[in-house]
Amino acid sequence: MSDIIRHEIIEEWAHAGVVEAGGFVFVSYCVGNTEGTTSEQVHGALDNLEARLTSIGMSLADVVKVDALFADVWEIPAMEEAFRVRFTAGYPARKSIQTVFAHEGLRFQLDAIARRPQD
Repeated sequence: MSDIIRHEIIEEWAHAGVVEAGGFVFVSYCVGNTEGTTSEQVHGALDNLEARLTSIGMSLADVVKVDALFADVWEIPAMEEAFRVRFTAGYPARKSIQTVFAHEGLRFQLDAIARRPQD
């Protein structure tokens, strides 16, 4: 059994932004373009996710599950359009949730699970 590897540790928040365990990578709190439209924020969150995965040798092609959080769940079409453009290797399973964000102006955030490719 492999070790659990934690990245992006923020002691103040008692938080690890990326955790690798059992061949899976769990990425939390992906946001970007927080002052933009929902569409811009979806693309910003995907940019953030992609950069974080790239830093550990992975890509969006490895993503198998996304939890999408919206200020207004009726803005799901903005996410669907972005996913059509960004997930060219196949779509991940997903769940969409409406929530109230603590950060003013935040319209979209995502958490993701990726599978590390087998050698």
